[in-house]
Amino acid sequence: MQSIGFIGAGNMGGAIINGLRSVGVTSEIRVANRSNHERLQRMAEQNGIIPSTLEEIIQYSEIILLAVKPKDVLNVLKSLQNKLNPNQLLITVAAGIPLKSYETVLSGIPVVRTMPNTSSAVLKGMTGLVRGTAVQEQQAKAAEEIFQAVGKTLWITEDKINALTAISGSGPAYYYLFTETLIQAGISAGLAEEEALQLAKETLLGAAQMIKESGKSPARLREEVTSPKGTTLAALNVFWENNLQGLVTRAVKACKDRAEEMEREYQE
Repeated sequence: MQSIGFIGAGNMGGAIINGLRSVGVTSEIRVANRSNHERLQRMAEQNGIIPSTLEEIIQYSEIILLAVKPKDVLNVLKSLQNKLNPNQLLITVAAGIPLKSYETVLSGIPVVRTMPNTSSAVLKGMTGLVRGTAVQEQQAKAAEEIFQAVGKTLWITEDKINALTAISGSGPAYYYLFTETLIQAGISAGLAEEEALQLAKETLLGAAQMIKESGKSPARLREEVTSPKGTTLAALNVFWENNLQGLVTRAVKACKDRAEEMEREYQE
């Protein structure tokens, strides 16, 4: 794999680096981070990355992965303007910023827009990728290889990226919240905290594996667990009576709407 330079060492950048190293990727990885130099030093000790300046990232990296907060992207792009060449690939993981914004500032530079999730840290990531106009085939493959090393990938058109963000980008937080809530419900039902944690955690993992390996739809698997007039049906009825489907749909729409709003804000 080509040399990679990370601009930003937050949760997402760190998750990708952890994932790459855990599958044995030995490519040179440089990281520039404006703040939190202690975190950068820990990453150097744990993952063998090279703490670098932005100028060193530009000089030595064939692939540059932009992993800063969306509000900081424009300043970084201005720092990169007229300093990159078409043989370098810029990959961005920032939410809510369209490819046009990158390609306007970095004219002629290949850009791949992505939306990964933090499960990349445990090699179970799900990443959507959008190919910019200047990206060559080998560069698209290089971007894909980075994220396939830490999970699954899906190439999409840019008009779908905000919907993807609302499902897989932010999705892990939804499952964490449900599991967190299930644990608290277990405690309320009389379980010790560690008992509720183990039961909720292993049930989540087992259900996920069933969805992945059984070849059955989630709806079919739910039906198989649900006996007529049984205990599971009693619980599901509460979800249905309180319109769980509507709540989830509204939550996903809120996430998608916010991503679209961020795009508009960025272009103003």
